[in-house]
Amino acid sequence: MPTEPANEEETRNRLIRPAIVRAGWAETQIREEYAYTEGRIHVSGKTVKRGDRKKVDFLLEHRPNMPLAVVEAKHIGKPLGAGMQQALGYAEALDVPFVFSTNGDGFLFHDRTGQSTVTEQKLDLDAFPSPTELHARYLAWKGDNAAVRSAIETEYYGDGLKLARYYQRIAVDRAVEAFARGGRRLLLVMATGTGKTYTAAQIMWRLWKSGNAKRVLFLADRNILVDQARINDLKHFGEALTKVSRSDFDDLGKLMSHQIFLGLYQAMSGPTEPDKLYKRLPADFFDLIIIDECHRGSASLDSEWHEVLEHFTSAAHLGLTATPKETSDTSTTHYFGDSIYTYSLKQGIDDGFLAPYKVLRVLLDNDITGWRPSPGTLDDKGNAVEDRIYELRDVNKSVIFPQRDELVAKKIIEYLDAIDDPFAKTIVFCRTTEHAERMRSALVNAGGDRARENVRYVMRITGDDEEGKNQLDRFIDPEERFPTIATTSQLLSTGVDAQTCKLVVLDKPIESMTEFKQIIGRGTRVREDKGKMWFTVMDFQGVTKLFADPGFDGVPERVFEVGENDDIDCVLKELDPTDEPIEVKEKEDELVDVIITGPGEGGPIGRPPVYTISGVPYAIVKEQVQYLGADGKLITESLTDFTRKNILNHYPTLESFFTAWQSAERRQAIIDQLDATGIPLEELQKQVGGEFDLFDLIMHVAYDKKMVKKSERVEAVRRSNYLNKYNGKAREVIEALLDKYADVGLKDIESVRVLTLEPIRSLGTDYELVSLFGGKDEYLQMLDELLDNVYTV
Repeated sequence: MPTEPANEEETRNRLIRPAIVRAGWAETQIREEYAYTEGRIHVSGKTVKRGDRKKVDFLLEHRPNMPLAVVEAKHIGKPLGAGMQQALGYAEALDVPFVFSTNGDGFLFHDRTGQSTVTEQKLDLDAFPSPTELHARYLAWKGDNAAVRSAIETEYYGDGLKLARYYQRIAVDRAVEAFARGGRRLLLVMATGTGKTYTAAQIMWRLWKSGNAKRVLFLADRNILVDQARINDLKHFGEALTKVSRSDFDDLGKLMSHQIFLGLYQAMSGPTEPDKLYKRLPADFFDLIIIDECHRGSASLDSEWHEVLEHFTSAAHLGLTATPKETSDTSTTHYFGDSIYTYSLKQGIDDGFLAPYKVLRVLLDNDITGWRPSPGTLDDKGNAVEDRIYELRDVNKSVIFPQRDELVAKKIIEYLDAIDDPFAKTIVFCRTTEHAERMRSALVNAGGDRARENVRYVMRITGDDEEGKNQLDRFIDPEERFPTIATTSQLLSTGVDAQTCKLVVLDKPIESMTEFKQIIGRGTRVREDKGKMWFTVMDFQGVTKLFADPGFDGVPERVFEVGENDDIDCVLKELDPTDEPIEVKEKEDELVDVIITGPGEGGPIGRPPVYTISGVPYAIVKEQVQYLGADGKLITESLTDFTRKNILNHYPTLESFFTAWQSAERRQAIIDQLDATGIPLEELQKQVGGEFDLFDLIMHVAYDKKMVKKSERVEAVRRSNYLNKYNGKAREVIEALLDKYADVGLKDIESVRVLTLEPIRSLGTDYELVSLFGGKDEYLQMLDELLDNVYTV
């Protein structure tokens, strides 16, 4: 009689998978232990680790990118439905309709579509549904609409081996179905770096191949966005694809022979009627228009962008953005409707698809206190400086301090040196293009030999500088080292795929949440092959306070300003015919200051003077480092308080921690466990120094115990009787292990690999040294006893 499976893995292999195969599922349709996330990235000092990936025991697909069922397996000794709640969580995250829990003795089936007479029912082990049966149930759920059926049955482009990420598949499926069901205005919200253009390309492909959309326009406002799409995600359309230029309208017949169009607003429209070339195309020419970065203008009722969309009245409009915009004159959700799917920055970081960040706030003395000129102070041009207090909001607007630029540049270079990555791609966001030029010059001077060796080490990349714009492709290319540092004002704030950007510097005031989120998005991409796993936001303006705003990673409210003479009810009815609540703000009176500059003040009539004042000293008074917690929020308390609280969550008492430490098979595993939950032990260790073990750090921070140096622990062991039980070369090995512990700490000691490192390897081969103690098991037992003695001091 066969023995019962010993564990869950055996239950899966011997009972569950065979039952699924007997039901007719092919090996290519069964994805066992399917990991649908990458595992959150945890950064501690210079150490980067990934957390556990989220996995389902079985994901069953009708075909690639069409999952039908999740199966959660438990050991045969557990109840049949023991895994159901867990499986339902997976199914909800993956948007999968059918759910099974099993212990190898049968199945509990849960139908999320609502089509079954009962939601859950038990099935015998040999009654598992076939692929044909579940597919038929799926199609019945979607209905008999021919357009919907053809759309959802059309495969993704590709070789069938590469799966879209789970959230990309959900976004594609929902958009395709919504269009096929007649949706006219649709919105997808996906964080920067999560593949919006890839998602759009799959939507276009499936609707085009299914015949639901014969002509599609992909619309953007920046040439780089269009070119990136054409070269990468849309290249599979081949000759059906064309990029629209103004000259193409001279031959409408040729232009209209294509099916997939990439267009810039600027190439299709303009301020005067003759510029509005889009009007040469019939209003029903396009079936679908996809608007990339739609927050930037298409949702504004009085923009030229909106005119283009209004002309093509019969087309469906699908907006793509990471940052829906809700202001008094622009409402992304009012135009496109509520998002049919949202994948946020927090979700992307949690899943490990996006890079986490830390914030370095740098406070400068005059920025905090303000600066007031002494009587008779002249600027660099000899003009009298107005007597008032100049605050941070005035800097680089009405007053320029060259010494401040130099200090900011020096701090940026110091940071790149401190992380041992002087060629880390860096974007410095400045207040104006003039400020960007001054920062370029200051960074060239601060960059020293690196800037002298290559003139492209620092480049200004702004809209008014052709030389800089010509270097943009090189800057965003992960294979190109130069340019390394780009100074900019607005050009790089959105839509630029800077995959290896490791440092984002903020030296401009930012009031718009949309702009802030877009700027932060420049650093969120992960390129593990290039060592890009996280990034830093260096803030000289205090704008990272916006991280604490609920709107940073949430849904923005609709905001409309209402003038004094406006009928609020009429405005609400016109702007939002639904019953959803809208925040209404009374519009404040607009006051326009007209400043007429006097003789010698250097500004034209109507513009205030801008003073450049050299010689005003600046100094850094405080630097504050903030880390991203596991909850997606910046840690605002001290590292010590944060570490204490989170250690106590795991080990509430000293006894519970010490017992776990001494009984652990590997003590380093406890450190790794705490690290994986976002507790920055190595960062905290920097503050106390490397002479202390992480064990002592935990004991001190969490339980108020006195810290003991590693060297003191080693001397205490040597003074004890413990070493007397060994002699000869065996004692030499233990002495060498103690020296190694005093030098590097616990991490390397627990591995047998330490025997291959100097100075221990000079005592013999690892096999010879282990044999001194009777073998590997006996060596590890000795090591455990040795560490028990080390940590009982």
